[in-house]
Amino acid sequence: MTVTRFRGPVLPDGEARDLYVVDGRITYEAHPGADTVAEGWIVPGLVDAHCHLGLDDHGAVGEATTEEQAVADRDAGALLIRDCGSAADTAWIHGREDLPRLVRAGRHIARTRRYIRNYAHEVEPEDLTAYVVREAKRGDGWVKLVGDWISREEGDLAPSFPAEAFAAAIAAAHEHGAKVTAHCFGQGVLPGLVEAGIDCIEHGTGLSTELVVAMAERGIALVPTVMQLDKFPEYAEAGAERFPDYSATMTDLFARRRDTIMTAYEAGVSLYAGSDGGGVARHGNLAGEVLAMAELGLPAEYALGAASWRGREWLGFDGLEEGASADFVVYDRDPLTDLTALHDPHRVVLRGTVVA
Repeated sequence: MTVTRFRGPVLPDGEARDLYVVDGRITYEAHPGADTVAEGWIVPGLVDAHCHLGLDDHGAVGEATTEEQAVADRDAGALLIRDCGSAADTAWIHGREDLPRLVRAGRHIARTRRYIRNYAHEVEPEDLTAYVVREAKRGDGWVKLVGDWISREEGDLAPSFPAEAFAAAIAAAHEHGAKVTAHCFGQGVLPGLVEAGIDCIEHGTGLSTELVVAMAERGIALVPTVMQLDKFPEYAEAGAERFPDYSATMTDLFARRRDTIMTAYEAGVSLYAGSDGGGVARHGNLAGEVLAMAELGLPAEYALGAASWRGREWLGFDGLEEGASADFVVYDRDPLTDLTALHDPHRVVLRGTVVA
């Protein structure tokens, strides 16, 4: 029997304790003589709720590159990843004890010629439900839709599918035991998705006060990907000449991003942290997203919880209770008083093994 000890304040309650790892599980029962591996602030394994393993700017990548991405996330403390759409089949990661726990949403589903090339299944409205059912069966309980994207005909953001097609697809996913999330930058697609009972919104910059109230009432989560939103001025500039309406929309959404996110928080919408690693951000920078959330005005404890204990509970995983799998990160200073500590984990423990 292998026993190790970790000492320090255990978050979220901050009580100083001796935490023991016995055969990969947590116990607070004393084991005299156990080797002390590390002392510091002990945080439940971090959660990146919007990440893309197996993906780069051009589409799917091979297993070696995917492994590099997963290791970068793991070594930065992200021990649970909701893979929010990937063109690669990353199910093989489940068999690797040294890589983060993974919740896959399968491949993005988008409208024909209305998304990043080589990323998504590109379908027409009449085929949307069939593809959602397909991905519901292939993934780990989530399906990822592209809710809106620029329409060349309209010259601006527009819903990818009619509201009734989205509603039928969401209902079908639920019938097959899967939850649904959607990429949403603009305003037009959101009312129909919320009314249809979607489970989560990614980005959500077009949300109105009325919609965030409805989301709070219905338990619809929001993953704002603040670092992604900071790219909006670049998108606006890139489209200014050809698509001036789109450029104006992205500029407006960027200007309102703080008010939108804080309104959602104050309304009681559950927010979670997502780095968009593999999308617009590099892997291994979940800390940057937590800091960006706090810089917008979210309390430090809330922002950290969004990337740790609350995120784990949302996705159905244990925290640091007795008997839980030993997935945690140790920091040499209190991350609640200094979130920059998240950039420098002292020890990363996954399934009871120190991996970084």
